[in-house]
Amino acid sequence: MANPEVMLVEKRGAAAILTLNRPEKRNSLSGELLKAVARTVRELDADLSVRGIVIVGEGNIFSTGADLNEALETTELPNVIDFLNNFREANAAIESSRKPVIAAICGYCLTGGLELALACDLRIAGDNAQFAVTSAKIGSVAGAGGTQRLVRLIGADHAKDILFSAEFIDAQKALEIGLVTQVLPHANVLDAALARVNDYAKQAPLSIWLSKVAVNVGRNLDLESSLIFEQLLTAAAFGTNDRKEGMSSFLEKRSPKFTGT
Repeated sequence: MANPEVMLVEKRGAAAILTLNRPEKRNSLSGELLKAVARTVRELDADLSVRGIVIVGEGNIFSTGADLNEALETTELPNVIDFLNNFREANAAIESSRKPVIAAICGYCLTGGLELALACDLRIAGDNAQFAVTSAKIGSVAGAGGTQRLVRLIGADHAKDILFSAEFIDAQKALEIGLVTQVLPHANVLDAALARVNDYAKQAPLSIWLSKVAVNVGRNLDLESSLIFEQLLTAAAFGTNDRKEGMSSFLEKRSPKFTGT
């Protein structure tokens, strides 16, 4: 799996915890770290014992974004594309994962760090969390989904204000505009994320995966097309063993035993 010098991987109950482990660099996202995220998420997808993934930052900071030392050395266009593709691959692995992925955010969650969190299914924030996209301060543009996922999550007006101003917003403001799902004392954030995974682990894994696909794909379609897509996914679920087990356990008034098939 990952190099522990850039990322730690721990299984706890139904969850796998991925810890961005560059505290001396404020968990800035190097190419190596981003590749580790993409590779590890894909590996965990095949692990039936893992029912959800939590991404957290070491040292009470989620991530301050791209490793600027790497970015400064990246000037030729092909190298810039390669640099950005590391972000794209990590985000794509998170979004396409069959497992729910939760960002447990404390401290700074800035630019590339926020773009990584935007690819997650949920974002739970500590009361000390700070969010921003600071690209405008350095004459750049958020190139890892910041201009696209942000607007889909919080709407164009809030997204443009964050992008144009490059100002920090606190956890409460992030909650008000829908950037995060929940705000808690920062010491409780990881436990809350793990509790969510444990709740999800009680449900049928294929149902969760198909629901995730329905939301992620359907939001980019017109309503009629998305409703048809939803119907097709529901029909696919009807043929699974888990759907049969779910119906039988409900009628028999017992807890279901889902197998993910």
